[in-house]
Amino acid sequence: MSSIDVLADLWRRSCWSDPWHGSSLGALLRDVDAATAAAHPIEGGHSIWEVVLHLTGWTDEVTRRLAGHAPAMPQAGDWPAPAEPGADHWQETLGALAEAQGRLERAIVEFPAERLAERVGHERDAPLGTGVSYEGLIQGSLQHNAYHGGQIALLRRAAGRP
Repeated sequence: MSSIDVLADLWRRSCWSDPWHGSSLGALLRDVDAATAAAHPIEGGHSIWEVVLHLTGWTDEVTRRLAGHAPAMPQAGDWPAPAEPGADHWQETLGALAEAQGRLERAIVEFPAERLAERVGHERDAPLGTGVSYEGLIQGSLQHNAYHGGQIALLRRAAGRP
C-alpha cells in the first residue's frame, strides 16, 4: 500500500468506518437529533452542532491546501455559529460534513505522493496548522477527527445519549 493509500484509508475509517481509536464520526453522529446537537450539557463547552461546524470548516480548509491554496482560517471561521436549531438545519449540517469529508478523501487520493514531504506554509503556527508537511497536515486532520470525536462522545453522554 502506498503512503497515499494508507492516508486515504485512515481518513475513510475516521469518518465512516472502523478507526483504531474507537467510533468513527459517522457512527457517533448517526442517531444524534437536532435537540441533542444544539444542547450545551457542559457549562462553557461547545455543542455537538458547533463541533460539527468546526470539523466541516477545517476539513474544507485542508482540502483547499491540498489543492495548492495558501493556508488560511476556514471560510466560515474557526467556530461558526449554528443556524436556527431544527431538524432540517441539523440534517443540512450533517450533509455538509459528509460532503466535506468526501472532498478531502478525493483530494488525498489525488495528491501526488512525491509532494507529501513539502511544507505547508513557512512558519510553524499551530492554531493555523502551518509549518508542517502535507503528510503532517493530513495526519493532523486525522488527529483532529479523533479529538473532536472524543468530544462528541462525551457530549452525547452528558446529554443523556450513550
